[in-house]
Amino acid sequence: MAQAFAATPDIVGVDTSLKEAAPKAFLHIRRQRAESLGIPVAVVSQTVQAALSGSDVTYLHDGHSKFAVPIRLQLPREKQVGLDAVLALPLKAANGRMVPLSELVTVTQGHIDTPRMSKDLLPVSYVMGDMAGKLDSPLYGLFDIRSRLSAAALPESGALGEYWIKQPSDTYRQYAVKWDGESQITYDTFRDMGAAYGVGLILIYLLVVAQFKSYLTPLVIMAPIPLTLIGVMPGHALLNAQFTATSMIGMIALAGIIVRNSILLVDFIELETARGVPFAQAVVQSAAVRAQPIALTALAAMMGAFFILDDPIFNGLAVSLIFGIAVSTLLTLVVIPVLYFSLYQRKYT
Repeated sequence: MAQAFAATPDIVGVDTSLKEAAPKAFLHIRRQRAESLGIPVAVVSQTVQAALSGSDVTYLHDGHSKFAVPIRLQLPREKQVGLDAVLALPLKAANGRMVPLSELVTVTQGHIDTPRMSKDLLPVSYVMGDMAGKLDSPLYGLFDIRSRLSAAALPESGALGEYWIKQPSDTYRQYAVKWDGESQITYDTFRDMGAAYGVGLILIYLLVVAQFKSYLTPLVIMAPIPLTLIGVMPGHALLNAQFTATSMIGMIALAGIIVRNSILLVDFIELETARGVPFAQAVVQSAAVRAQPIALTALAAMMGAFFILDDPIFNGLAVSLIFGIAVSTLLTLVVIPVLYFSLYQRKYT
C-alpha cells in the first residue's frame, strides 16, 4: 500500500505505522557468579540503569520550590555510547576487587518489540499520505490510488477488501483497506450537506405550498433548482477549481435564490390573471417585467461573490454562486413561464 501511495502523483509524506526491527541487546545476570563475588543482583541492575540513563542519588530542597529537585548522577555523554562501554563498568566485589560488568552478565542479541495497533478491537496497520500540488483534495488521490490496489494485494490471500463508510466486520476472513482520515471527513461533510440540502428543499416546498395553496405550483417554482448544476459544474471545470464543501454550501444557497426568482414570476402571472389579463399575455409579460429586478438582484449577488473568488477556502462558494446564478437566472426566465403555461393553460382557457 505504501508503494501504491508513493507511485501516485501529488501524494507526499507517505509513511506507515510499521516499525523496522531495531537491534536490542539483552543483559542476563549470572546470579551464581554475582553471588560468589558478593555482589547483589539489585546492584548490577542499578549500575546498568545508572550507566544508561543516570540515577537520582538525592534531592535538593531549597525552600523556594514546591517540589524537590533531584540530583542525578550519570556518566559523561561520550561514555554512554556503545555496549562495550557499559560492559566495562567496574563493580566492587565483597573482597574489594573491582569486577567488570562483562563477568557478571551474559549478552544476547535480539530486536525491540514492534507495536501492534488496533482500532475497534481489530488489528490495523496505517498507511498515511498528504496531498500536495495542483490537486489537494484527498478524493482525487484516493481514486488514483485505487487503480494500483491490484498490485498491493498479498499473494494467495484472496481479493483485497475495500471499505468506504464502515469498518471491516471480520478481519480474519480477508485483508481489507478502510479509507479513513480526510477521505472519511470528506464523506461525512458531503453526507451532512446533502441531508441539509434535502431538508431545505422540503421546507421550501412546504412554505410555497402554504403561500400559493397548491401542491403543483411549488413544483413549478422549484423546477429550476436542478438547473444550477448546469452552471456550477462547468464553472468549476472552467476555472480549474475543485468541488469542495463550500461549493456545496453555495448550491444550498442557490436553491433559495432561484426559488425567489421563480416566485416573482409566478406571483406576477397570478396577479395579472386575477386582474383580467389574458393568461398567455400574463405569462409573456412576467418574464419581460420581472427580468430587470431579477437580473439586478442576481448581478448584486454575483458581484459580492467576486470578492471571495481568490480565497483558498471559500473559492468554491464563489464559483457556485457566480456561475450558478448566471446560468440559472437566464434559464429561469425561460423555464418558469413555459412550464407554468403548459401546466395551467387548460385552467385559463
